[in-house]
Amino acid sequence: MKKNYLLLLLLQLCTTVHAQQITPTPDQIKAITPEWKGERSADGRPHVSDKLLQRLKAVHLEEAWGILRNKGYMNQFEGDWMVLDKDSAMTGRAVTAQYWPMRPDVDKLVKDKGKAEGRIGAPNSWPIDVLKNGDIYVADSYGKVVDGTLIGDNLGNAIYAKSGRGVVFYGSVRDMEGLEEIKGFNAWIKGYDPSYIQQMMLGGINVPVRIGRATVLPGDAILAKKGGVVFIPAHLLEEVVLNAEFISLRDQFGHQRLREGKYTPGQIDTQWTDAIKQDFLKWLDSNADKLPMTRQELDQFMKDRTW
Repeated sequence: MKKNYLLLLLLQLCTTVHAQQITPTPDQIKAITPEWKGERSADGRPHVSDKLLQRLKAVHLEEAWGILRNKGYMNQFEGDWMVLDKDSAMTGRAVTAQYWPMRPDVDKLVKDKGKAEGRIGAPNSWPIDVLKNGDIYVADSYGKVVDGTLIGDNLGNAIYAKSGRGVVFYGSVRDMEGLEEIKGFNAWIKGYDPSYIQQMMLGGINVPVRIGRATVLPGDAILAKKGGVVFIPAHLLEEVVLNAEFISLRDQFGHQRLREGKYTPGQIDTQWTDAIKQDFLKWLDSNADKLPMTRQELDQFMKDRTW
């Protein structure tokens, strides 16, 4: 019964305009993100903590990708981006939007529904209206570049003012020079073109979307760096961050002991002996200032880890 309910819900979300919905209700968003047990935004999206998002910036893409793969999430990475500022990492919570090629009858349904809900302006501005601080606007515009530019510098300024972040678009933007002038704003896009948006329509806001080879749900945590973007299910964010931080600490310890000549590469690169584990614990005590997490978090994490 539960599986049938979820299937019906997903079908409803995939046909939002036919059901006269632009954005799912909070209960519908909760139903497609049931693994998340923590705080939620007013719209129902998982609300991962700002602290974890800040720590996520230090995580390598490969580490996050590997941890998710080991948990069975094989399709959470997309690469080959044009990045506005390659030297800056971006993390945040996903606000998703789905765009489709224009079909007049469906587009009319969307615009009529938006008008009834009091939405203002063109539909490509509506996802921006729902952004909160810490959100990242994630849009699937099916890779359209020419006549597929979702934003220019005006909407870019609005996005940054509301979210303090930027965008991840499986599509394009215009006014690149103007966007580059927005201090702190960043963008992962598939292309740039001076044209304006034509023959496209909004399909839904905060619905599941496909970004290249990744599936993204509203509220997913995003790690965007010059090498690509990893979309992390909210309920796995803490595990991803702690695992990556622990691996980093292990590496720092191992590199130091190798430079000192205390252990051989073979000892460090294989399952550690009890003596090395005890040495590592003492090293943690003497390097407390290097811990990105609390010692209580680390001790609890190590209880469940097999090293």
